[in-house]
Formats: sequence, structure tokens, C-alpha cells
Amino acid sequence: MALDQSFIGRSYPPSPAYEVSREKIREFAEAVGAPSALHRDQEAAKAAGYPDVIAPPTFAILVSMKANEVLVKDPELGLDYTRVVHGDQTFAHHRPITAGDRLVVTTHVDAINSRMGNDIISVRAEVSTEEGEQITTARSTLVARGTATEDQA
Repeated sequence: MALDQSFIGRSYPPSPAYEVSREKIREFAEAVGAPSALHRDQEAAKAAGYPDVIAPPTFAILVSMKANEVLVKDPELGLDYTRVVHGDQTFAHHRPITAGDRLVVTTHVDAINSRMGNDIISVRAEVSTEEGEQITTARSTLVARGTATEDQA
């Protein structure tokens, strides 16, 4: 079944806060092979002008994808997640994510299109601190394979 076009422009309330810890940053840096001491050594990060260790740029995927679940699991959208592939991901960083940050994410549906029998949904996740400081804009494209033509079959 094709996705509900009325979702274009929809926003969801901010997610619960995610507290960024040094250990989570270290684990993520290890997992993605990011060797910089800025991800592991608090003194090195401070010497570089940061208040604490900083996360690798793609760390934002942890909080943005979790927050996007509110959309993915919304029964009114009609998204069958078993048919979804992640088509694209970009990040626009306003400053590095730092240990001690308490991040919230507001999820927005920017577009829903149908192409070649697939539904394509463009999602924007605005990552900010609880105080409202903008940290990262994460944009992702989800492709629901074969759903755009089911209504015609």
C-alpha cells in the first residue's frame, strides 16, 4: 500500500533526552575505526578546545535513528518496515557532539515520493540539546520496496 501523502510536512514532538557518555563515544569510535584521541582522551579534547571528548561525526545516527522510530512505527503512515532499505544519510553539524550533552531529536517528514514502484520517504531529524542549542541536522532517505504499486496489482 502506498504511503499516506498527508504525512508530508508532519513533525513529531521532541524525543526523550539521550545523555551522551564518554564510554558510548569510545565504543562508537572503536566500532567505526575512528582513531583520533579526541574521541577517547578527555585531556586531548580539552587541549583542542573542547569541553570533553567529542563523538565521531556519524555518532548522530544513534540518536536520530532511534528518534525516527516514532515515524516508522506510526500505524497511520502505513509503512511496512520489513520492506524498507536505507537509501541515503547525510549530516550537517553545527558543532561536535560532546560527552555530557543531553540530546533531543525532533523528526520531520520532508517528502514522500513514488518511483519505479517504490515509496521514498525523506526524513529530517533535528538534533539539539535540551536547552535548544542546535547540534546536527540528520537527513535520511528510506525506500519502501514495491509498496507504491501494490494498490494497482
